Amino acid sequence: MHGEFKVPGGKLVVVDLEERDGRIAEFRLAGDFFLEPDDALDAIDAAVNGMPVDADAAAIAAAVRAALPADAQLLGFTPESVGTAVRRALATAAGWLDFAWEVVHEQAVSPRMNLALDEVLTKRVGDGRRTPTLRLWEWNESAVVIGSFQSLRNEVDAENAAKHGFDVVRRISGGGAMLMAAGQIITYSLYVPASLVSGMTFADSYAFLDDWVLQALRSLGIDAVYQPLNDIASPQGKIGGAAQKRLAGGGVLHHATLSYDMDGQVMAEVLRIGREKLSDKGTTSAAKRVDPLRRQSGLPRQQIMTRLKDTFVQLYGATDGHITAEEYAEAEALVESKFATDAWLRRIP
Repeated sequence: MHGEFKVPGGKLVVVDLEERDGRIAEFRLAGDFFLEPDDALDAIDAAVNGMPVDADAAAIAAAVRAALPADAQLLGFTPESVGTAVRRALATAAGWLDFAWEVVHEQAVSPRMNLALDEVLTKRVGDGRRTPTLRLWEWNESAVVIGSFQSLRNEVDAENAAKHGFDVVRRISGGGAMLMAAGQIITYSLYVPASLVSGMTFADSYAFLDDWVLQALRSLGIDAVYQPLNDIASPQGKIGGAAQKRLAGGGVLHHATLSYDMDGQVMAEVLRIGREKLSDKGTTSAAKRVDPLRRQSGLPRQQIMTRLKDTFVQLYGATDGHITAEEYAEAEALVESKFATDAWLRRIP
């Protein structure tokens, strides 16, 4: 059995192992990481060999950490990344290059249509009717998008949202409210099979699925990092955030919004971001937490989006794709039956 895990912002961890009588056998760790002293590698191998095959990533990481010499130095990887690679090997997880990827970047549609397309395309990837896909969004109007489990009245000032021209919609993934002004944000969705993140914790899968974005932003001179659970940031502040939804049919939706530009005053008037949420961020203003890409890079929005697409294509061999007429029609029906209804928007008043 073979498993790989690319540590976000770090190195590749590779494991090979066998299963014998419910135990891990012939375990070997490899990768492009740095490890001192040399014999620490043997200590890691010995720690994992003989463990039960149903040991979770945390248990494997604890065994690795306990076996390391006191002076061991791990650079580019962690005991937790070893545990993740082992779980991926035992689950026969797929890698990025095991799939034929498509990149879709089409005309602007409404916020509700974008959300419906997310659900439709995720289901189709899950049941095999669509190849795994990266979709770059375009918006034809501004919106506040709240998380699936948020209270509408607690998160949005409806009067101010209407005054500033923001529609209010609810997505199928969790997480917090996002102020999405048309032309001022960059949003993308990944529609992937569950096998791509098999063996990972939710936290690991967030960083894993956005690692290509960090590489793209760094190539533009932005010192981008991932901040658990779901923030993309730089030393200057938060750039954006991600959210996920895993559907019963086997499809995984991972989408993220990056701030390209913003009006902090409008954000403060439209979003009701409470003090409790901000208390662990070291700031009293949500707007001050965000540092948009326009200020950090000085580049046009479209140029940043092109770099995102080009990086994904270079890393994973993706080709240009399109949303079919049938998929658009299915999404339009879902807008009418779900995303445009008060029952969905106000399911948590």
